[in-house]
Amino acid sequence: MENRKITRLGREVSVVGLGCWQLGADWGEVDENDALAVLHAAADAGVTFFDTADVYGDGRSERLVGRFRADHPDVFVATKMGRRVDQVPENYVAAHFREWNDRSRRNLGMDTLDLVQLHCPPTPVYSTDAVYDALDAMVEEGRIKAYGVSVETCDEALAALARPNVASVQIILNCLRLKPLERVLPAAADAGAGIIARVPLASGLLSGRYTASTTFAADDHRNFNRGGDAFDVGETFSGVPYEVGLEAVERLRGLVPEGQALAQFALRWILDQPGLSTVIPGARNASQVAANTAAAALPPLPEEAAAGVRATYEELIRPLVHDRW
Repeated sequence: MENRKITRLGREVSVVGLGCWQLGADWGEVDENDALAVLHAAADAGVTFFDTADVYGDGRSERLVGRFRADHPDVFVATKMGRRVDQVPENYVAAHFREWNDRSRRNLGMDTLDLVQLHCPPTPVYSTDAVYDALDAMVEEGRIKAYGVSVETCDEALAALARPNVASVQIILNCLRLKPLERVLPAAADAGAGIIARVPLASGLLSGRYTASTTFAADDHRNFNRGGDAFDVGETFSGVPYEVGLEAVERLRGLVPEGQALAQFALRWILDQPGLSTVIPGARNASQVAANTAAAALPPLPEEAAAGVRATYEELIRPLVHDRW
């Protein structure tokens, strides 16, 4: 497993990490044994970066990661805070930060958290001095080692990267969402901040397993959030209409080198982007972990494949998503 250094964190992380949203909620049921098997399979494959949030299953994901970490104390755990309250800027204050932090520390069984990220808060939060003052104080108090942000838009990312102590930016980056390549990844590289690519498979679209007749469980966000009814629609299928996404997938299939799965191709494309630190695909079972982590050992994609991804984006996807996020 390749590792890349995040300067502002002062450490290396595995280029393929594990996103732990699935282990909490909103993807259909994942039982406890399967969830722990996923975590252990990731560690066995060389994954050192595990990303969770206090809102995933209302703490279930954090608690499972905490149990796993008890056996693997050297792994790096990133969590997020801020989505368990009404999404108004007034809720992003120091007292709430400490309350949320105390809960995550209990869930994870850690006195000092490795990395805490603001979890896609309202846009004004990224430009509020008091927010960063409160986060700096939490570092000084030993509650957290570092902090970062998770964002919906590129402008939010750039606002955060202007702050000297923001260690990382988590952003949607995949073959259907190319806008971060223009300014966000270069800005992060210049600042020494990490880029964590989330939703790398566009909610599974880029696995190539879905068709027009695929159905999703009632408690799966790919069912209930297609119109953005529960949270930002960009988090579900990357904001791309499902039918358009399927058409894009069919074009991308023809670019995949022999011996690779489409999902591995999609992950390798992300890993090839300059300034990328780690990508965090989720998994529901150990075999998915093995397939995802294998992308780290693949050679960089040929130039014609990268050009094909760009052409597919420009022709099908850009008009629908580029100016929204």
